Amino acid sequence: MTGLVVCVAVLAVASAYGVLHRRRSGRIRVRGRDDGKRLGAAELGGPLGERATLVQFSSAFCAPCRATRRVLGEVAGMVPGVTHVEIDAEERLELVRELDILKTPTVLVLDADGRVVRRAVGQPRKADVIAALGEAV
Repeated sequence: MTGLVVCVAVLAVASAYGVLHRRRSGRIRVRGRDDGKRLGAAELGGPLGERATLVQFSSAFCAPCRATRRVLGEVAGMVPGVTHVEIDAEERLELVRELDILKTPTVLVLDADGRVVRRAVGQPRKADVIAALGEAV
């Protein structure tokens, strides 16, 4: 009987963790550690957008990275002055460490000056990205 109680408790805790993790994944939010960090064209390997830049850190075997690439590309095509830059995390480890990127995909929303204003870990939703762009401008 004790084994059954332990099994049910473990399943309940694992389920709660899974639900919490799923709700937080892809949410765009402000992180205190990003305050004041700037990225320029040299770090990005491409020009900044006139209004904002969506920077995606991804890796070769990341399935959510492909979906994130599609979403960010669509948003950059819809909103004038916004560019999408994708960076391979494996090739740019120094930048990954500097920006504290722990998981792919990670999306940074930069304002026109290259300042990090928002961050999303996981696959963001299109509406959330558009809302974050409104705050970045």
